[in-house]
Amino acid sequence: MAAVQVAGSLPGAQVRDVPQEPPPEQGIGFRCLSARLCALRPDDSSSARTEIHLLFDQLISENYSEGGGVTPEDVSALLVQACRLVPLNQNHLVSKVSQLIHHLLNRLQVIVDEQNLDFLLAYTISAIQQCSSWTHMEILQALAALVYCNGSKCQKYLPDLLGKSGILMKLSDSAHPDPEVRRAAVHCMANLCLSVPGQPYLEEPYPNICFQAFLTTLQSPKSSDMDDITFCMLLQNALKGIQSLLNGGKMKLTQTEELGALLAVLKKSMFHGLPGLNIELPTVLYPTPLPQYDGRPPVKPLQSETSASRPTVTRACALQVLSAILEGSKQFLSVAEDTSDHRRAFTPFSVMIASSIRELHRCLLLALVAESSSQTLTQIIKCLANLVSNSPYNRLKLSLLTKVWNQIKPYIRHKDVNVRVSSLTLLGAIVSTHAPLPEVQLLLQQPCSSGLSNSNSATPHLSDWWKKAPLGPFLEEASVSSPKGSSEPCWLIRLCISTVVLPKEDSCSSSDAGCVAGSTYEPSPMRLEALQVLAHLARGYFSMAQVYLMELGEVICKCMGEADPSIQLHGAKLLEELGTGLIQQYKPDSTIASDQRVPVTVVVMFWTMMLNGPLPRALQNSEHPTLQASSCDALSSILPEAFSDLPSDRQILCITMLLGLNDSKNRLVKAATSRALGVYVLFPCLRQDVIFVADTANAILMSLQDKSLNVRAKAAWSLGNLTDTLIVNMETPDPSFQEEFSGLLLLKMLRSAIDASRDKDKVKSNAVRALGNLLHFLQPSHIEKPRFAEIIEESIQALISTVLNEAAMKVRWNACYAVGNVFKNPALPLGTAPWTSQAYDALTSVVTSCKNFKVRIRSATALSIPSKREQYGSAGQYVQIWNALVTALQKSEDTTDFLEFKYCASLRTQICQALVHLLSLASASDLSCIRETLELNGDMVQSFLLQFLKSGAEGDDTGAPHGLGERDQMVRIALEHISSIQGLAGDSAKRTIMDFLEDTLTIYFDSSGSQVMLLGLTNR
Repeated sequence: MAAVQVAGSLPGAQVRDVPQEPPPEQGIGFRCLSARLCALRPDDSSSARTEIHLLFDQLISENYSEGGGVTPEDVSALLVQACRLVPLNQNHLVSKVSQLIHHLLNRLQVIVDEQNLDFLLAYTISAIQQCSSWTHMEILQALAALVYCNGSKCQKYLPDLLGKSGILMKLSDSAHPDPEVRRAAVHCMANLCLSVPGQPYLEEPYPNICFQAFLTTLQSPKSSDMDDITFCMLLQNALKGIQSLLNGGKMKLTQTEELGALLAVLKKSMFHGLPGLNIELPTVLYPTPLPQYDGRPPVKPLQSETSASRPTVTRACALQVLSAILEGSKQFLSVAEDTSDHRRAFTPFSVMIASSIRELHRCLLLALVAESSSQTLTQIIKCLANLVSNSPYNRLKLSLLTKVWNQIKPYIRHKDVNVRVSSLTLLGAIVSTHAPLPEVQLLLQQPCSSGLSNSNSATPHLSDWWKKAPLGPFLEEASVSSPKGSSEPCWLIRLCISTVVLPKEDSCSSSDAGCVAGSTYEPSPMRLEALQVLAHLARGYFSMAQVYLMELGEVICKCMGEADPSIQLHGAKLLEELGTGLIQQYKPDSTIASDQRVPVTVVVMFWTMMLNGPLPRALQNSEHPTLQASSCDALSSILPEAFSDLPSDRQILCITMLLGLNDSKNRLVKAATSRALGVYVLFPCLRQDVIFVADTANAILMSLQDKSLNVRAKAAWSLGNLTDTLIVNMETPDPSFQEEFSGLLLLKMLRSAIDASRDKDKVKSNAVRALGNLLHFLQPSHIEKPRFAEIIEESIQALISTVLNEAAMKVRWNACYAVGNVFKNPALPLGTAPWTSQAYDALTSVVTSCKNFKVRIRSATALSIPSKREQYGSAGQYVQIWNALVTALQKSEDTTDFLEFKYCASLRTQICQALVHLLSLASASDLSCIRETLELNGDMVQSFLLQFLKSGAEGDDTGAPHGLGERDQMVRIALEHISSIQGLAGDSAKRTIMDFLEDTLTIYFDSSGSQVMLLGLTNR
């Protein structure tokens, strides 16, 4: 089979963000997949065939909801490339590429340009003519998407489509055996007739040909092999086509017979689907001429006293519309709030929204009980899932989720697989929304059989799990040291595990899409959805999932050992979520009691099982690079405390595989590997290993040169982490690491970081972080060498430039932080080097004028780092810094951005600390200028100093002391320093500054009632 192969490419998966890692850029997934598609070439190997199927599946499953960064030109070019790579004699690939065309054009609302349209139309028309009939449905859907609003550009293909022997004429004929294909053909014709203002319309005789085809469709009765929904959709497509002809196309019905026939079918369509009505209308219905002055009573319209309910198709359409409205409504619905009783003269908007949410729940749950159609049931459940995903349950009264939970449980065992899959999707939405919610926690602890029907179904009964799934060797060993947890098993975890690993109790039904002949398991969509629910539970309710850690480990091993790449990928994703949950338990700020954590010994057993299982094989599986990338993500989620206790050969295996995969030519695999190395370099057991750190540095520097922005962004983040490790190693008593670390490698790292600081913001943000750390790490032995002088100067200039540039907030914040790190290195000539004034000028400019207050805070912090007066340079430089901080204090509330107001207190706190720090280092030559400032702005400065002394700003992440005693101690130290300065004869500046500080402390101690401190000042 002629498929395609990427020259050395390995598709990868998106990587979960961790703190400090740049967020994924909108559209990055599409661009990466598009780049891989452009590298494909024809190849007949089975691995290449699998590769292109996976690539198309990834493109179809990519999240395009925001559509950011994906242009119509990109989409059109990708589709042309995809078609060029799929020969028409390969039916399965033609079907898949047709699905891709239909999905991308509809999801991204793209209208293909004329040049690419010409190629794609020729391809799809040839595909219908040459491919097997079972592919026609997908090809026609692709054709309909291509010709949408493009009718005027399809003129040269109209004979092939609408001629006497045209494919659309044949496939839309009432005698065609496949009703779905017939409906799709009519849909294509309707889209052809859709006009765009300002563009020419279809040339004659094709408008009339389409009209006759639509009219014939409307006149034809429903065939016995056509279901009601398909027939309704067929009629709707024909009606839309006629509407386009009459409205946009300005078609005139000159023949009376045509008008009469159309009126007859339109009147008949008005009553379509109403129960109890059997209306016989003539094939031609002529309009009744009305007199100019009509005094006759109006003719009574046809009436029915039957209470007509809406037909199934209408309900399904209404549900689709409601789902579309709910999708992406989270921000709007987030204002809802009804947790307390509102007794006011008016109803707040938040309460009105909450009431609407409750009503939506009530109506959809009523519809769920009343519905009998499996297709509509699926729509109702999907609509509920959208509602659950977007509702703010943390702001609503309890019981809404409980009602949904209890009502959906029986549908997990429904005979239709689509209903079962959508039910699991809804449960997944419940356990992922605003997790963890106490209400959901209680629901998860319900007894296993609560609310579940015992009727026959395609899923095994939950209570049978205990008999069918004996403990494996790892489970028996781990059960002794498991953490404390609920003795009641979590029925949802049990359900999902059994769905994934246990054989079905009955054979596949005809409705079980995805059930392979001879398969003993649940259909693939069910198993995939169950794995996703397990991943949601691991992320939001890890305390429940941790009880099943070793069982889930065996599930993962089974999934990653299967042949289905989708099952393998979801197994790897579940492993990553479990690993992340374990890491969260052991973070320093974790509130989980030590006896509630999974013991490190059990975590070691868990990862030993993974590394002795299919995980290494998945990491080395170059035929499925998507799996490689996901496995890298999973491997990076290992608990550092557990890694250090792994057998040495398993540690070496992890490191060796990651360093080897960093050479991958596939950019997503390379990005995942770069990120994983950035995680490992922070491990306490590895960070002092000079050889590992050096190997990791060389690998990261290589990735920083990659053409892919995503790879460079991950590499820059990892370089920032690696340089954090250098700083941590500086603080250890043993100097051997600094001595053994290569100076040449440091030069290479500095050069790469400088180059990366000129890259896109996603790269630049961490590049400047790395520069600051590297300059902080440099030892006197490095700085003394001439070859370091030039690169030090260039590095500092790169930081200064980034501080001043109007870049993203995170970039400038990191740049200010980096400059502060530079100031911490006592070996650098701060205060005497030419770059000193440039660095201070940049920081003072930011602290007084930057629109973002968090950046101002960080610049004020950097200005308070130098520990010696000489590091602030000349008296003029010192005074410039002092005056800038006073000005910044004055302007600390000047902002038009409401979001910045919450940082005002933190900004003032940090500026006050910087001013007090400067006073504690002042020299005699600085005093006169300080006095001038205090004479002009003393009252303002004093009021903010008093605030600084009285309270610590909440949410202050600036590093300023929070303790009240620490703050007044800083001011007292500054006062003692000023009093110790030998002032110039006749200069009153010293006395003025001392009076200012004493007065400030007196007011503070007087207001706080600290008589001892007040007495101390009086004695002074």
